[in-house]
Amino acid sequence: MKGKGVGVLLVLVGLGLGATVLRDGVPLGAAQQAAPAASAPLDEPGARLQNEQNTIDVVSRFEPGLVFISTEEVVPQDPFAMMFGGGQEEVQRGVGSGFFVNDAGDILTNYHVVAGEGSGGQQPKITVRVMGQEASVPAQVVGLAPQYDLALIRAPGLQKDLIRPIPLGDSASLKVGQKAIAMGAPFGLDFSVTEGIVSSTARQIPIGFGGNGGQGITQKAIQTDAAINPGNSGGPLLDSGGRVIGINTQIYSPAGQGGGVGQSAGVGFAIPIDTARNLLPRLQAAQGGTVNAPDIGIRGGLAVQSRQGPLPVGLSVLSSAGKRQLGLPDQGLVVGQVVPGTPAARAGLRAGTERQQFRGGVILLGGDVVTRADGEPVDALEDLQAALIDKKEGETVTLTVVRGEATREVRLTLDASSFTVRTGQ
Repeated sequence: MKGKGVGVLLVLVGLGLGATVLRDGVPLGAAQQAAPAASAPLDEPGARLQNEQNTIDVVSRFEPGLVFISTEEVVPQDPFAMMFGGGQEEVQRGVGSGFFVNDAGDILTNYHVVAGEGSGGQQPKITVRVMGQEASVPAQVVGLAPQYDLALIRAPGLQKDLIRPIPLGDSASLKVGQKAIAMGAPFGLDFSVTEGIVSSTARQIPIGFGGNGGQGITQKAIQTDAAINPGNSGGPLLDSGGRVIGINTQIYSPAGQGGGVGQSAGVGFAIPIDTARNLLPRLQAAQGGTVNAPDIGIRGGLAVQSRQGPLPVGLSVLSSAGKRQLGLPDQGLVVGQVVPGTPAARAGLRAGTERQQFRGGVILLGGDVVTRADGEPVDALEDLQAALIDKKEGETVTLTVVRGEATREVRLTLDASSFTVRTGQ
């Protein structure tokens, strides 16, 4: 009796004590029959799996392009006491990750890694450290993009030979199931690597930070099961070729379970590298300022009262009866203002002029209502921003606009006025 292949263990069952165990036709001793032969380590060159060797090669070649980022800022413990000469201050420290994108030493990271939280609008002290170096080097902000949760920093004092850019990939061509390698500093454990797959290529989640600390704009994100934890933020997500396909930014973490708040649950998100690449020239030209998402020049005309003051909302918050009475569609963004000299003004969009108050809010009637942008439903300013966020100067957006009983399509072209940069912080 002969087995297929090499090293097949054949068991010939006899009657009584005469059973014999053979390995490739050779009888085994009693001790060998009692227990399987001990396995020796496979040290020969071909023992590593192809996937293992690929990960080793990617890490060894591109991990030197990873940057460990530390921040430090002075935060008052009691802001009210500080107003009257009392209170104390504490030093708040943070850590995150980033990576080199070019030979000039530009470092891409998350906005929330380098943004100040309580120092009166001043940027925190930022230092960076590269692999194999014990000393940290001061860094400065080149450009901030809060709505994208992206930032560009640079360390002028860093030695040129320590700058190791990681090549940028193509997130538009990603496929679910592709290999994903996350690099960063989880919980401050600098220069750590995890591996998984691309779980989704088009997960829509709020990313970044809106006005007045509000929720970010809903954007397309890459979902991965590669372990991402606090400290990984801003680090690169690489493919099997060592190209950056995303910037690690968020995780899904069920709070309070087992005391683990903010820990990986196998659901992490990364900003697609195509978004960052499109934004990179604007960040490089920002001179330390803030880069905003494209703006076509309209402001909301429906607001409800909140603890923070008037809050712009969409028509979906109103009752069906109220909308029918006012002759409004079921959902949409009421245009309350059209900024002169912007694409919206040139396209002839009209703002409401009839101010009508209702319990808990106010609405401007008589103007346009935007219900769709490039075919996607619009019910709030954030929805419109989501349709615009990846667009560049010269590109167009098609709006579905309701005015009275008429519905029409309006095509707007984004120009320089849509990409205003605010300098200074």
